[in-house]
Amino acid sequence: MDVLLGPVAKLLITVIDLYIWIVVIGVILSGLVAFNVINSSNRFVYIVGEFIHRATDPPLQKIRNILPAMGNFDLSPIILILGLVLLHDVLIKMMMKFG
Repeated sequence: MDVLLGPVAKLLITVIDLYIWIVVIGVILSGLVAFNVINSSNRFVYIVGEFIHRATDPPLQKIRNILPAMGNFDLSPIILILGLVLLHDVLIKMMMKFG
């Protein structure tokens, strides 16, 4: 079990890190589109935005259902990132404890 835990935990940590970056890029992209800095009619921007939306919307939607309404301010990406950082730290502690 110890032989398998190390590589699996490292893989999960890497996936969590990448997912955090996807959430951050989604927030930035959303702001840029909202302020008309970039055009969402651009094919590349649309494809990237659609991928990020499909990858991040299910967990963000679950968080939005739990959080109270705060007007136009969306705290769900912050909550998701904090949860992912917590999971990241737990996995690192597990790797240190079990080898």
